[in-house]
Amino acid sequence: MGWDPTLWALAGWLLLALLVLTIIGELLEQVLPIGRGNRLFKNINDRIKAWWIMAILLVGALALGKGGVLVLFLFISFAALREFLSLTNTRLADSWALASAFFFVLPVQFLAVAMDWPGILSMFIPVYAFMFMPMLTALRGEPHSFLIRVAETQWSLMVSVFCVSHLPALMNLTIEGFEGRAALLILFFITVVQGSDTIQYIWGAQFGRRKVAPQLSPSKTVEGLVAGTVGAAVLAGLIFWITPFTWWQAALLGAAIFLMGFFGSLVMAAIKRDRGIREWGPLMMAQGGVTDRLDTAIFSAPIFYYLVQFFWGA
Repeated sequence: MGWDPTLWALAGWLLLALLVLTIIGELLEQVLPIGRGNRLFKNINDRIKAWWIMAILLVGALALGKGGVLVLFLFISFAALREFLSLTNTRLADSWALASAFFFVLPVQFLAVAMDWPGILSMFIPVYAFMFMPMLTALRGEPHSFLIRVAETQWSLMVSVFCVSHLPALMNLTIEGFEGRAALLILFFITVVQGSDTIQYIWGAQFGRRKVAPQLSPSKTVEGLVAGTVGAAVLAGLIFWITPFTWWQAALLGAAIFLMGFFGSLVMAAIKRDRGIREWGPLMMAQGGVTDRLDTAIFSAPIFYYLVQFFWGA
C-alpha cells in the first residue's frame, strides 16, 4: 500500500475531528439540563467513544499495510461470529459444524482476501460452506430443529464473515488511475456509514414523528431515513476527491451505502428482538458489541464492493 500522503493526512484530520467532537459533546452533555437533549448528547458521546476505538484500530492497521488490515477485520469477524452464534439454537450435535465455522470457513474466506481470489471470496461461503456444513451436522444424527440450527449457523457466517470480509477485499480492487490507493475506499466507506448513521439518528430523535418499524427500532423514523440518505449523499460528495469517483458518483454510492445500511440494521434489530436482547455484547462499552457497531456496514459492505468492482474495476 505504501505511505500514501493523502491517506495519512486524512487519518490526521480524522483524529483531530474526533478530538473536537469529543470536547464539544462532553461540554454540551454537561451544560444541557437532564432530559431529552441531554440523553441525545450522551448517546452521541457514547458513539464518539466507540469511534475513537475504531479510528485508532483502523489507523494502526493501515499503518501496517494490507496485512494489518486483514488481521484487524479477521479479529472483527471472529468476534462478530462469536456474538452471533452465542444466540443461536445450537446443540451438541452441531459441534463439528461450529468448529468448522471458526477454524476452517473463517480462515479460508480471509485467505481468499489475502491471496486476491475474488471467485472464492464471492462463492466459498454461500455455495460450498452452505452445502458442506449441513452435511457435518447431519452426520451427527440429531434431527431436532435441524433446519433451524443449520439456517442459523449459515446466516451467522453470511453476516459475520462473508459480509465483513468484503471490507478488506476493497484493497484488492484494481482501478485505472487509482492504483495503490484502494485503502482510501475503506476510509471513504466507514466515514459515510458512521457519519450518515449519526445524521439519521440525530434528525430522527429531534424531528422524527413517523416510525419505520416501531416494534423493531423506535429510533428509526421516516424523517431520519430521508435525512440520512441526503446526509450520506452530501458527505460522500464532499469527500469524493479521495476516491476514483466523480462527485455525483460518490453521492449516489453514499446514498446506496446508507440505504443498505439502514434496512440492514433493521434486520439486525429484528434478530435482537427475536432473541430478547438489547445489545449483541459488551465489547464496545456503552455502544454494545462488535455487531452493534457493524450493523449498518454489514449489508452495505458487499454491495459497495461489487458496485465498485463492476463499474470501476479493471
